[in-house]
Amino acid sequence: MLNKRLLRYLLAGSAVLTASAAFAQAQPPIKIGFMVTLTGPLGIVGQEQYDGFMQAVEERGGKLGGVPVEILKEDDQFKPEVATQIVTKLIERDHVPIITGISGSNVAMAVAKSVTDKGVFLVSTNAGPSPLAGAGCSPNMFVASWQNDMQSESVGRYATDRGYKRIVALAPNYQAGKDYIGGFKRYYKGTLVNEIYTPLNQIDFSAEISQIAADKPDAIFAFYPGALGIAFVRQYQLAGLSKTIPILSAGILEIPAVTALKDSALGALGGTFWSPDIDNAANKHFVENFEKKHDRIPSTWAAQGYDGALLLDSAIAKVKGDVADKDAFRVALKAADFKSVRGNFKFNNNNFPIQDMRVVEAVKDAKGRYTVRTVATPLKDHQDAFHTQCPMK
Repeated sequence: MLNKRLLRYLLAGSAVLTASAAFAQAQPPIKIGFMVTLTGPLGIVGQEQYDGFMQAVEERGGKLGGVPVEILKEDDQFKPEVATQIVTKLIERDHVPIITGISGSNVAMAVAKSVTDKGVFLVSTNAGPSPLAGAGCSPNMFVASWQNDMQSESVGRYATDRGYKRIVALAPNYQAGKDYIGGFKRYYKGTLVNEIYTPLNQIDFSAEISQIAADKPDAIFAFYPGALGIAFVRQYQLAGLSKTIPILSAGILEIPAVTALKDSALGALGGTFWSPDIDNAANKHFVENFEKKHDRIPSTWAAQGYDGALLLDSAIAKVKGDVADKDAFRVALKAADFKSVRGNFKFNNNNFPIQDMRVVEAVKDAKGRYTVRTVATPLKDHQDAFHTQCPMK
């Protein structure tokens, strides 16, 4: 028989283990603010980000890193002033340690410093404006998508490789639009005949299309996300220009736009880091499960949201749910210890990705669905142009 002292020791140890297990089970969920654009012409961008992010959460039983999470979904309406009010509420009233999402670069520029200066982690699953990749970088901001210029840089290289001598570039007149055209120019070695910036929510492009017809370029480069891209391509085709002046793009050839445009989109080319046909286990799993749940092919925006959740999943697991240990959580995020749907992924010194940049073409798949496929990878293990301006090592 056990002596009384040993029995008391074992019983005490059992009580401690039971209490520890009960505490772990009772651990409150980690609150994560998920702020994206859900209304207006860019509403599809935010909804796709959310659908991709929540797929990863649901696959893990409502947990990330083995810890329950509470996702506080917010619509910034693509308005910096609305976004500022939302992040104030998320931080001061809801006490979130993490804010993710962020569809627009105008929103990112408005809220990034106020969020990160307060010790809250900002994980963007879309916007990657150049000022935040350079001198405005922060150890508390991580971008799980791309730096804005990167997608158009791949198109600029591709246009050069294809021998296009004269190109007209178009984009909305805001930070992302300027970044995208800037990225294209950085790698395009021909002549930029015209550089056109349109009002942010303009959907009538008749004047711009007439100008393109007058300029007679070899091709055009256009950045128009969401409904803006659908409107532009439809009007471009109706004007008959798509038959003679090819469209090179970034932010247009997303699955929702290609599906809406149908044959109008076929043959158009665009820059990206991801496409549904990337051949790795993580991507096959993501695409298959997304199609089962939503009955549609996922977009790049959804892939970004999914990867953003996988990044958080890996980092939360590394700190065993203790996101209050900010130094440890920061190191865990930087490690990016997850299998990305895009394949190669690691963070640069500025917490923006180093990754392969592709060019995709709008096509029909074997089931007759409108989608995109990779036709080239002009830039491999590509770093953004601004990381050397970031003081972080």
